[in-house]
Amino acid sequence: MDTLERITDGLNERQIQAITTTEGYVRVTAGAGSGKTKALVHRFAYIVEELGISPGNILCVTFTNKAAQEMRNRVRSLVSCGNVNDFICTYHGFCVKFLREEIYRLCFQKGFVILDDEDQKSILKDVYEEMGMNSKDMTYDNALKAISSYKGSLEYIQYLLPKELANIKIITKKPEKFIELYLIKQLKLSALDFNDLINFTLYILHHFDETAKKWQNKLHYIMVDETQDNNVKNWDLADILSAQHKNLFIVGDPDQAIYEWRGATPEGFINFEKTHNPCSDIIMDENYRSTPNILNVANSVIEHNKNRIEKNLYTKNQEGSVVVHFHGKNDMEEGKWIADNIKKLIENGTTLTHFAVLYRAGYLSRFVEQALIKAELKYTIYGGVRFFERKEIKDALSYLRLIANGDNLSFMRVVNTPSRKIGDAAKKKLIEIAEREKTNLFDALKVHINEEPFNKDTAIAFVRLIEESREYSKVFSISDLLDFVLKESGLKDMYRLDGDQDRIENIDELMHSITLYEETNKEEEHISLVDYLQDIALYTNLDYKEDGGTIKLMTIHQAKGLEFSYVFICGLYEGVFPSHRALRERKIRALEEERRLAYVAFTRAKTALFLTESEGFDFSTKRDKYPSRFIGEIKKDFYVIEGKIPEAVLNGAKYIISKIDDEISGYNTLQIYKVDDLVKHSVFGNGVVKSVDNEQYQYMVKFDNIDDEKPISYSFRKLEHQDINVENDEKSND
Repeated sequence: MDTLERITDGLNERQIQAITTTEGYVRVTAGAGSGKTKALVHRFAYIVEELGISPGNILCVTFTNKAAQEMRNRVRSLVSCGNVNDFICTYHGFCVKFLREEIYRLCFQKGFVILDDEDQKSILKDVYEEMGMNSKDMTYDNALKAISSYKGSLEYIQYLLPKELANIKIITKKPEKFIELYLIKQLKLSALDFNDLINFTLYILHHFDETAKKWQNKLHYIMVDETQDNNVKNWDLADILSAQHKNLFIVGDPDQAIYEWRGATPEGFINFEKTHNPCSDIIMDENYRSTPNILNVANSVIEHNKNRIEKNLYTKNQEGSVVVHFHGKNDMEEGKWIADNIKKLIENGTTLTHFAVLYRAGYLSRFVEQALIKAELKYTIYGGVRFFERKEIKDALSYLRLIANGDNLSFMRVVNTPSRKIGDAAKKKLIEIAEREKTNLFDALKVHINEEPFNKDTAIAFVRLIEESREYSKVFSISDLLDFVLKESGLKDMYRLDGDQDRIENIDELMHSITLYEETNKEEEHISLVDYLQDIALYTNLDYKEDGGTIKLMTIHQAKGLEFSYVFICGLYEGVFPSHRALRERKIRALEEERRLAYVAFTRAKTALFLTESEGFDFSTKRDKYPSRFIGEIKKDFYVIEGKIPEAVLNGAKYIISKIDDEISGYNTLQIYKVDDLVKHSVFGNGVVKSVDNEQYQYMVKFDNIDDEKPISYSFRKLEHQDINVENDEKSND
């Protein structure tokens, strides 16, 4: 077998076309499971082995270090010469390599330090002390968001440059004082954060022509993986580096663009053939992962999106089992159905490692975890923490344990959560007193509360809170008691001030689980706090190890790029998936992205796909739960329903979907027209689209009878395509 046969062996016609189309701009739309990585790896090998290009002249960019490492390993098995480690990397990885060579141009040290989150917070701590600020003025997380936002423009870099270099461009946006101090301290450390890596790279490439030419000449071929996830700066970097040789190969799938909320819009990929002309366009739509039944479901949902490149995934795999939609009476029934079906499949010989349970939001893992624990099925929260082990849940339950039991572990966890300025010296003295008097820490504090160093208002209020809560626990329900504690302790306000929505949602979900627990045990005259805590201990103290494999639980975002034989997608409620919060913020654009997220979720499944939802009340959305519109968008022939869906639930779903659609329909943020499209306005008449602005969601249109270009909103419904045929017919009739 010669080199070309070895490189193309096992590839289909479209994949071979992708690897052998090497010159100029090339766009490959690669559907889920279509062998995208294989095409990239073999294209790299083709360029080296068949064209004779050194690996050091090829840049291959992907989005994660794991993907880059996998790609390097696979290229090594195909390439016989050269160091493939040079430029198979992430965007940030390339920027580090670039800056090690070029950052001296900005008078920075070659051995600059790269800051992680904790390093950044350490700098902020110094800034806060210098300015007399604390977390009540602004949380560290919010401060870091403000700094990141300020670094959205490259202008801030001038604050980090010596005076002789700082006049390259006029600064138009002066930073707030805390940001300015942060930048100064960062400069003294000769340190860059992750935003700086790409910003400094772009700054040098834009301001030092000889450097730009050096790297443009060096990189003859540039390949970008997962290009639908490119943000503006990623596109800028790819374009400036490929400007000399114009050999830019992009591969991706706009139907899997799920990071628009962090600046990655699919339009760059969709419009690539317009902005990079001439362009070779290849569609890889043969799927090697899933069954036809799974692909039918995925295709029938994603086709409802307008902002996409049309394709229809197909496969030569066997038909497989039918997709199942389960409707439960409540989330306990939903979780039990998932656990029962996993157990059945395991009894038939499937191992735990072949299962994944996916959800839109992290708090939805709670009822699934409880069901799996009850069924004695081992699981792992992928890239996250088990629900009952999350900090905010342990904090809330520790308050309840302290109220019920007065245990020292709970006391030490919550006495300074939120901060009550009870320092280490005071706690040490309290421990000594408790040991001497043979009592617990809380009772010791209560007895000695009027003595130094305990007689602080915050400590007195803490003792009063626990004592009052103990009295309330005798008459309040557990859910009412927790609500009281969350408010009076300041715990919920603390998470709200931190701006951490996930923690708030998890607290709401804990409240929901307690309410459900009370409903389930409502036959009992009074459910004691002690009883609840004993029952909940079953869900917190089980020890699961990784031996023998586990079921994987994860959010859909975390599942991107992974695949599993059996996939359960739970919590398919309107308002949760699609997310009502996302729709409220970004309207129709968010709806299309949520649908893409559903498409990603469906296409993770290889053998079987299960979709589940249930009735009840969702504490996150503060609404009753109804089946997601995405289930309704699946053609009826493509799935079966288990569980009876009441007519009232179906009508409620239609109503809530209609109501949400009314909220977002007046704010159409979808780009319908492209540059050079001929359009007709109800007042201004005929015109041509000169440019599009995806940040302001508007077109700049030059109308025939108006001198200036007009900004026309995407949402304006009286802008239409010119009907060329009708106009030509009218002219011919004349």
